[in-house]
Amino acid sequence: MTSLRTTVEAAAVGPPTYSQTFPCEPSTAEIGRKLVRDALGAWHLDNLVDVAALIISELVANAVRHTPCRSIRLIVGRPSATRVRVGVVDRKPSHLPVLGQAGEDDESGRGLLLIDGIADRWGYDLRGPVRRPWGKEVWVELRIEGDE
Repeated sequence: MTSLRTTVEAAAVGPPTYSQTFPCEPSTAEIGRKLVRDALGAWHLDNLVDVAALIISELVANAVRHTPCRSIRLIVGRPSATRVRVGVVDRKPSHLPVLGQAGEDDESGRGLLLIDGIADRWGYDLRGPVRRPWGKEVWVELRIEGDE
């Protein structure tokens, strides 16, 4: 079992990435926000912390609400010099994210709409064999300010 106090290290090769597995429960959103703060702080990208923390909170909330998974994997990476990627991996590949149509009085259903409005881009990737994926990663990318 993964300790919630385990230090997360950047990948030694390739683009830097921080990732760790946690329980699929609402309290993981707070842990995710800390992971985002720590990773972006290490990369001197403090200006993206608030937006990325909001995004990880929404992604965790969606995983908790829409999947029966016992654990999820949180990922914060730099796929390129101009982008930061925040993602959540769960084991429910059959439940794909879609933009909601929340009504004015609805108390939920706006998470992806919010993400769509603040992110540079977002999407999902299935994990595992093409014919029988075991999970999916819902990811969001933010452009690093000052870069084209």
